[in-house]
Amino acid sequence: MIWKRSAVLRFYSLCGLLLQAAASKSKVKGSQGQFPLTQNVTVVEGGTANLTCRVDQNDNTSLQWSNPAQQTLYFDDKKALRDNRIELIRASWHELSISVSDVSLSDEGQYTCSLFTMPVKTSKAFLTVLGVPEKPQISGFTSPVMEGEMMQLTCKTSGSKPAADIKWFKNEKEIKDVKYLKEEDANRKTFTVSSTLDFQVDRNDDGVKVICRVEHESLNSTPQVAMQVLEIHYTPSVKITPSIPIPHEGQSIILTCESKGKPLPEPVLWTKDGGELPDPDRMVVNDPNSMPGQTGPDHALIGGIVAVVVFVTLCSIFLLGRYLARHKGTYLTNEAKGAEDAPDADTAIINAEGSQVNAEEKKEYFI
Repeated sequence: MIWKRSAVLRFYSLCGLLLQAAASKSKVKGSQGQFPLTQNVTVVEGGTANLTCRVDQNDNTSLQWSNPAQQTLYFDDKKALRDNRIELIRASWHELSISVSDVSLSDEGQYTCSLFTMPVKTSKAFLTVLGVPEKPQISGFTSPVMEGEMMQLTCKTSGSKPAADIKWFKNEKEIKDVKYLKEEDANRKTFTVSSTLDFQVDRNDDGVKVICRVEHESLNSTPQVAMQVLEIHYTPSVKITPSIPIPHEGQSIILTCESKGKPLPEPVLWTKDGGELPDPDRMVVNDPNSMPGQTGPDHALIGGIVAVVVFVTLCSIFLLGRYLARHKGTYLTNEAKGAEDAPDADTAIINAEGSQVNAEEKKEYFI
């Protein structure tokens, strides 16, 4: 009986030890499950960053977010730092999520989520802030450029973080052989990037669009561009095209002269064997400086000049006729004055005004 009682006591003791060991093991396993989980975040300067900390198993233990300077931002649902940009998204035993709006480059750094167990467990999340590059500018172009000269164009952009990439295109074809330079601003931790393009221009470059394109991860696949339209001056070229490749004797032929240059060349002048001009009726000149349809003398201008000359001549004849008619009437009137009541011609002549007789009588009368 004593042996059986001793055996039973040993059995219960063994069971107690097994239960204690199982409880201890379960406690350790639960403690290992209480571990905060975070993720790194990348945001564009001026945007909003969301920081999330999660715990799969939590026995009512507090969570806390701290910034790179180890200042507490939120402790559970209680705000600890007076910064209007920081707001609470969600607070529970399994999650603490906050947001930081209007992010600046100085906000970049390592943020910490803490779970207040014994001991305290932490998880790190690195916030990366991207600096947006400014709109690029192209310099170095002076209009116009003569054909055959070397041209150097420089494209520049500032404020990128990390350093932006610059590509050149001419007629939508990328140019590979360029120079690239980047300079870092130590205060803002941003970069100023420039790229230089050197090439020799020809007449085919006139009117061509040269594009500088800035690519950066902050631009969301929408690169910034700058464009420069080239203006190239080049010497004229002249080409004569016959209407019939090989004419026969007696056939009419039209010669077309096409001149091309920049600036526009002077009007085309025709010569034949260095001197004599061809028949104008059989010559067509394609002059880029003339208006369409003007292939001969301006007949409208000649007709206008003739009309003016005829009009002036008619006016002169009319004025001359009036002048002669007026003087003739005056002569007849003076001749007849004072002779209306004369009985004969001799008396009329004597009595007429202005006659020599009356003139002499008046002279003697005054004496």
